Amino acid sequence: KTMENQVQLIGHLGMNPDSKEINKSAKTTFTLATNTVYRDGDGNKKTMTDWHNIIAWGGLAQTMERYLKKGDKVGISGRLVTRSYENAEGVKKYFTEVVAKDMLMLGGKKPE
Repeated sequence: KTMENQVQLIGHLGMNPDSKEINKSAKTTFTLATNTVYRDGDGNKKTMTDWHNIIAWGGLAQTMERYLKKGDKVGISGRLVTRSYENAEGVKKYFTEVVAKDMLMLGGKKPE
C-alpha cells in the first residue's frame, strides 16, 4: 500500500514571508496560525492557537513573497517534514515544517 504524507491548513500568517535565494532557487518561509475552538469543563468557550512553520520553493515561493503579508488568511497544502540538529550543548532538537506545494489566498492582495 502507498502511504501518503499530506497536510492541509487554513490560517493566518504570523509574519511577513521571509524570502531568499538558495542554489538559484527561491525559498520563502513564514509561520501560520491555526485555531481550535472548544469548551472547557465549565462550558466556557476557549481558543487554542497552533503555530506551523511553512516553507516553499521556486515559483510558489516567489508568489507567496509577492502577494502575502502578516495577517493574511491562506490555505496551504503540502507535506510534513521533521528535521533535527544538535544545539551548542549537544542536545538533539527536532522541529517540523510544512513544505508547501499549493496555496489558496483567502485574503490580502490579489494578483494583478
